[in-house]
Amino acid sequence: MASETASAASVLTLAPPLEQLRHLAAELRLLLPGVRVGEARESTEEFNREVFWRRLNEAAVKVSWEATVLTTVFSRLPLPSPQETQRISEQVCAAIKAIIAVYYSLPKEQGITLRKLVRSATLDIVDGMAQLVEVLLITPPQSPENSNLISYNNVWVACQQVPQIPKDNKAAALLMLTKSVDFVKDAHEEMEQAVEECDPYCGLLNDSEDDNHSNEDVLGFPSNRDLYWSEEDQELIIPCLALVRSSKACLKKIRILVAENGKKDQVAQLDDIVDISDEISPSVDDLALSIYPPMCHLTVRINSAKLVSVLRKALEITKASHVTPQPEDSWIPLLINAVDHCMNRIKELTQSEI
Repeated sequence: MASETASAASVLTLAPPLEQLRHLAAELRLLLPGVRVGEARESTEEFNREVFWRRLNEAAVKVSWEATVLTTVFSRLPLPSPQETQRISEQVCAAIKAIIAVYYSLPKEQGITLRKLVRSATLDIVDGMAQLVEVLLITPPQSPENSNLISYNNVWVACQQVPQIPKDNKAAALLMLTKSVDFVKDAHEEMEQAVEECDPYCGLLNDSEDDNHSNEDVLGFPSNRDLYWSEEDQELIIPCLALVRSSKACLKKIRILVAENGKKDQVAQLDDIVDISDEISPSVDDLALSIYPPMCHLTVRINSAKLVSVLRKALEITKASHVTPQPEDSWIPLLINAVDHCMNRIKELTQSEI
């Protein structure tokens, strides 16, 4: 009799279904910071790569299944009972915590680059599940929007990406280097397109001289020099484009060396190469943005110097690593000379800004 009373009391204290969903979403959000900064868990067991990937794939399938159950139940009327909602919420939370635990079991010795990719996939899954719960909270059951949840929500997409994650640090490094090459290639193409589309006479022709004089001193009105490149600007763009081309060549060569000579057990050196290579694309972006009119030559010079510094460091780290078996005969000195030549030309053209 006492147990029946306690059970009835617990039922009465359960929050309504939507309130439980709100609590679940908040609980999932609270897990994200820990995953972002969490370290690998210490273990006395020897790491087994095959077991790890099998567990990660199984955990992703489990999360996907729980997301489907959650969506199906809360996309129709009547809503589940508080007890059923509690059971589903607990299963969702358990599935998410399980895949986080699998990520934590990946040792740092397997490679920081690989761990970053697994961490990113895990974060996408946790964030996707939290988004799903939040969407279910604000979308009325049986509304047209619910028909697209299963197909398009981020949690399913994230779970489907798990089997595509590289299985070792060399493969992870090659993936990241390929992304960097693509980013720099896109930036270079955009710069070239901007130069090709530039009309040096844009803004020079007004309806009348009076209009030109009347607008000249208006605060906020763009002057002609804000709309086009001057001859000095266009001259400066040439070595900037050459520098970005050298950046693309640098990344391509590094990727080839890692593909041909990279060793899976040299995880630290591969991580160092990826870390410095990751800095090239943002530095290229900074330089690319600074060449648009109105161009500040000093800013271009500073951003060029930053990019050159990153490139030299990337080339030096690559040259000193195992992926470059014969550093004295490599292409690296040639690329360093090309980069220095571009920088020297940029310095010459911006000397008056110092």
